Amino acid sequence: MDKIFDCISQSVAAIRERTPFTPEIGIILGTGLGKLADRVQREAEISYGDIPHFPLSTVETHTGKLILGLLSGKKVAVMQGRFHFYEGYTLQQVTYPVRVLKTLGIQTLIVSNACGGISRDLDPGDIMLITDHINLLGQTPLIGKNDNRLGPRFPDMFNAYTKDLIRLAEQVAAHKRISVRKGVYAIMSGPCLETAAEYRMLRVIGADVVGMSTVPEVTVAVHCGLQVLGLSVITDKCDPDTLKPVDIQEIIRRANEAEPRLVSLVEGVLEKL
Repeated sequence: MDKIFDCISQSVAAIRERTPFTPEIGIILGTGLGKLADRVQREAEISYGDIPHFPLSTVETHTGKLILGLLSGKKVAVMQGRFHFYEGYTLQQVTYPVRVLKTLGIQTLIVSNACGGISRDLDPGDIMLITDHINLLGQTPLIGKNDNRLGPRFPDMFNAYTKDLIRLAEQVAAHKRISVRKGVYAIMSGPCLETAAEYRMLRVIGADVVGMSTVPEVTVAVHCGLQVLGLSVITDKCDPDTLKPVDIQEIIRRANEAEPRLVSLVEGVLEKL
């Protein structure tokens, strides 16, 4: 954390060498949800490997590009591919791009993911608006010396997912006749999927879905003063009483099937912002 401000400055300078474009909204695309990037009217497309200090995506479905341009009339920075704790990165590395996007100019972060449904009311293919989260990693990306230039020592996570953005997303979904649910996202480290006993525990403590991302990024987004909208696509049913083996390719297929509805929802939200 001692040198992170200087690293951010170097990353931003490298991006500025490619384009002077200043985004207003950041979008992080999760598993099977990368095609939203295809709809961006591009000003620049930069591989993560060309940005100093950026980690590299090692997950098959995460392309690893930062795309800057216009989407639904708004200036956006789209991360086509994210980073995970299970890849071996520290949480500071996982969340580093959020700080770079903030320094580039974004004020709002939209983050999406594919996850497992814990609640009996959620089925594969459903889209859920995240209202809150449970961090089961045992640590946060804010551990260590705090740099007050990046955010406060003790950020309040009470309203981590911006209520006005949740209401806006509900209004857009109703207008477009897209069914959405609301619920709590829990993070486990992965990469192994959870046991039946762990799913039962998650249900007891109030989780509606479980995944391996999002929470660290949202924590840093709150730390640096961003508004946040979180969107989950439920790809499999995690009922501890009827649990079956999960095919990762099936999870990706479910995410791809939900993608057109998620794209339409995000574009509708952007139009109204």
